[in-house]
Amino acid sequence: MQIVFFGTPQFAIPSLKALIASDNKVLAVVTQVDRRRSRSGHLSPPPVKELAISENIRVLQPEKIKDPVFISELFQLKPDIIVVVAYGKILPPQILKLPHFGCINVHASILPKYRGAAPIQWAIIKGEKETGVTTMLMNEGLDTGDILMQESLEILESDNSETLSKKLSMKGASLLIKTIEGLKSGSLKPVPQHGMPSYAPPLKKEDGRIKWDAKAKDIWNFVRGMYPWPGAFSFLKNERIKIINVKPVDGKSIPGRIENISDKLIIGTGEGLIEILELQPEGKRKMNSKDFIIGRRLKEGDFFDNI
Repeated sequence: MQIVFFGTPQFAIPSLKALIASDNKVLAVVTQVDRRRSRSGHLSPPPVKELAISENIRVLQPEKIKDPVFISELFQLKPDIIVVVAYGKILPPQILKLPHFGCINVHASILPKYRGAAPIQWAIIKGEKETGVTTMLMNEGLDTGDILMQESLEILESDNSETLSKKLSMKGASLLIKTIEGLKSGSLKPVPQHGMPSYAPPLKKEDGRIKWDAKAKDIWNFVRGMYPWPGAFSFLKNERIKIINVKPVDGKSIPGRIENISDKLIIGTGEGLIEILELQPEGKRKMNSKDFIIGRRLKEGDFFDNI
């Protein structure tokens, strides 16, 4: 197969590596433009671009996906198939119709559940016990195309969005190769999606604010789902605190109230308690709760709030 690969973040790397190692040929990689780092101001290339350059693969970075010059370049490549893994933009109809075998997307959920930009985060936030990967024949809808293959994966209590993303990216790479082989041989036929769809909209930085009146278990899922980005946070005495790792514990309290600072940092919720294990004050390093408490004038009865 002659393939053009669309992808941008680290999640797409295993799939691109799998294609490079296969007997398929990657004609070019399409990725988003370099972005400036917020602190240094230096331009930073997407991970997919760095891998492509190291493998001497042509890189295309259109600012606009409908740019006629870019569309013309794609047509000149004459790919048999286009593979899309976390590219970050919706492909227009003229691209979807270009390759003979269509455009294949690797999506990190068991469709039709969690269509959209953040399926891994939302699966954890919603307390799912299982997720997975779908390869899909793309159409003009939002993750509504016919399914090619699916594989499930258990969500462990120790998982957060970072660890689960790594697992799903590897599973997605393996499933992608199986999908392409099935399309080559003609043994794989797309089937329509069935079941009630759910959605995983993109997350913004402000979406990480913790609601302490929620159940402790829901806050635990929320913190896991929000790590590492956009990050769960709250405020303590007007200081923004990033909450990195927590666990639910039994007990009753008032939401947001600090119940214990002697040997553990225990906070009240709408149902149950939350022990904060790891956190990060704004502009400082990550630390455990004991290090956080040292040197701070905290007392039991103080509140985390949402100002």
